[in-house]
Amino acid sequence: MLLQIYPFIQQIVVIALLIFVAALVVRLIFNFSDPNPFGKVGRFSSALKKLTDRFVYPAATLLARFRVNTRYAPLVTIFMAAVLAYFSLQIIHNTFFVVDGLTESARTGNVRALIGFLLYGAISLFILFIFIRFVSTWFVFTRSTFLGFVRRVTDPVLLPVQRLIPPIGMFDISAMLILLALGFLKNIVLQTFVY
Repeated sequence: MLLQIYPFIQQIVVIALLIFVAALVVRLIFNFSDPNPFGKVGRFSSALKKLTDRFVYPAATLLARFRVNTRYAPLVTIFMAAVLAYFSLQIIHNTFFVVDGLTESARTGNVRALIGFLLYGAISLFILFIFIRFVSTWFVFTRSTFLGFVRRVTDPVLLPVQRLIPPIGMFDISAMLILLALGFLKNIVLQTFVY
């Protein structure tokens, strides 16, 4: 069963996240200490900056847009990496859970559980789309991109709720409420069809 290998994958993701966070913390320290560029520490600082620039640059651009010191960009990047790691692990776990459940339901001929796992998987996918849309609010949507597809799929649910609860600045509270409601619906599906 796939869920048996999940702890191994979880450890790999957590270790990779910790290494990434350590590198960004060191970069943050170098951002404020400004070491001599000709010394060993300065050369290491420069190499670390080049290595992590592609991850930090989007956060620096975001901070610059709000006129916040871009030296703090590694902190925003750490936060986004932690959120991404958390949701990646949730996606992997849900995928393994659904595949294992569908396999077991099909093997035993349990149609009720099969329907439950299909519904659970569909709700999980929709939650993923809403999360992607929520995180990507800083990017430009076009109809031909994946983000445009995500927007078209989530608009029928999000737009009516946004009319009732408009976004506050860049925070879309309606999306958070829908995520909570869908999480509750997933639990109802599990209790009704699977358990």
